[in-house]
Amino acid sequence: MKKNVIVKEIKIGKDEWTKALDQAFKKKNKDVQIDGFRKGNAPKDIYIKKFGIESLYMDALDSVTPSAYQKVLEETKSSPVCEPKLDIKSINEDEVVFEFTLINAPEVTLGEYKDLKIKKEKAKVSEKEIAEEITKLQNQYAEIEVKENDAVICEGDTAVIDFEGFIDKEKLEGGSGENYHLEIGSHTFIPGFEEGLVGKKVNDEVELNLTFPENYTKDLANKKVLFKVKINEIKTRVLPEINKDFFLDLGYEDIETVDDLKNKIKKFLLTRKENEIEDKYAEECLAKAASNMQVDLNEEIIDDEVHHMIHQFEEQLKMQGLNIENYYEFTGTDHEKLHEQMEPEAIKRIKYRYLLEKVGEVEKIEITDKEADDKALEMANNYGISKEELMNAYGNLEVIKYDMKMREALRIIKGDQK
Repeated sequence: MKKNVIVKEIKIGKDEWTKALDQAFKKKNKDVQIDGFRKGNAPKDIYIKKFGIESLYMDALDSVTPSAYQKVLEETKSSPVCEPKLDIKSINEDEVVFEFTLINAPEVTLGEYKDLKIKKEKAKVSEKEIAEEITKLQNQYAEIEVKENDAVICEGDTAVIDFEGFIDKEKLEGGSGENYHLEIGSHTFIPGFEEGLVGKKVNDEVELNLTFPENYTKDLANKKVLFKVKINEIKTRVLPEINKDFFLDLGYEDIETVDDLKNKIKKFLLTRKENEIEDKYAEECLAKAASNMQVDLNEEIIDDEVHHMIHQFEEQLKMQGLNIENYYEFTGTDHEKLHEQMEPEAIKRIKYRYLLEKVGEVEKIEITDKEADDKALEMANNYGISKEELMNAYGNLEVIKYDMKMREALRIIKGDQK
């Protein structure tokens, strides 16, 4: 048994247990009809004779368990980090004996967590990246125009097509469409389909002899297929000119020239890269410091974290109009497989949390009420809400203190200057 596991028996004696059984009887008796008595008026001895004292045990246990658990916490001076395990060792009409299994935080032994010799990249932005970002912005405001009939399909165009698929001269179920809008280069269709349309014109009829990929659905993988395609229309995206009107469309009233736009885009990309590099550096520092640390994690702690992650995942699915059963159906997985998939991330999160908490303890990081209060006000202003609204979301000032303490511990690990 691990050092952080505490097993404690606690007995609920006759007086308290009898009182709990009486309360359970009063609750049960309200809905019971016994011959010779009005509903809810049968004496306790008659009720027990008919239903047995055991019928009261579950409600009585619900009544006494919280106080028993509180007594165990006080006697063992424990602060469990996950749900306790509860066993009923013995139960009768005179007493009940509980056995609680509590799991406290495991012992953490820090290794090297400073001067980790991890090199942080330097953010750079090339002219090519700036040009690509400007093209992306142009594409957002591009207009779709129909090409002339003698124009050919090019990469990036949208071809409006009728198509039919055949396998061994038999029509492919679900393999046909009319006036289908296909963006060339989107890889919507199997390899060779879109490439086979490049250079074709309106009213061209094309036959494409292709093969379904090896990783396609079992019934079609590696099978040869003939697609008969008729091109009805070709559309192309016309990018806007880079001028004052384009700057205004982007909401950049302060931009006058192309160079101004490039400078603005460069600053944007630089900030984004710096944030990405900072996140990567923090992750590398945490990973290195955690690998230097010694901690023996209980399975129960890991399971508790995984269940928390699955609950968060379910909430995310709800926001997309889905539920966990939909996800299992779409992915061909189940709760057990999802649990297994999430376990490595759960272990990493737990280790990072214990690492930061231990660094906070060793470094004697303390956050005052005023510092936390000032931080709450700053956060509320950033979110555009009142401080009271923020505190309702966070719960209390201790949560903000904890978050600040963890951030300060991370700063120390990263070696950042205040």
